[in-house]
Amino acid sequence: MGKKKAPIYKVVAADSKSPRDGRYIEAVGFYNPNTNPMEISFKEDKVIKWLKNGAKPTETVRSLMKRNGILLKINMINKGYSDEKINEEMQKFTEQYKEKLEKEKARKERRKSAKKKKLKESKETKETKEEKESKEESK
Repeated sequence: MGKKKAPIYKVVAADSKSPRDGRYIEAVGFYNPNTNPMEISFKEDKVIKWLKNGAKPTETVRSLMKRNGILLKINMINKGYSDEKINEEMQKFTEQYKEKLEKEKARKERRKSAKKKKLKESKETKETKEEKESKEESK
């Protein structure tokens, strides 16, 4: 999926004997790393069904599911939590994730402004050095 230099990945349930890019059983989501923040979408009911049936996600898919909160939900289902408790915990998770994204965005802005400031200062010091050198040469 996607285009050249702009990939979009499908998350699929596949037989372990089929080739990596070969036939798959069912598409359970997609991942678009090109957007900011990256777009991760899963069909939760299908993911839960496949994991209950014994499917083992790759490390990459596992980390995507962790980011999306699906692993948390699956763990709570396996431990036997009630639907109310699961929904409450998922709500907390999404709030924490949004806060994390905001902090990350603020950190990037601080770094960007600090980089601009440093660049401006280095240009100013270069200009003053050049002025001093030109004055010394003229003497």
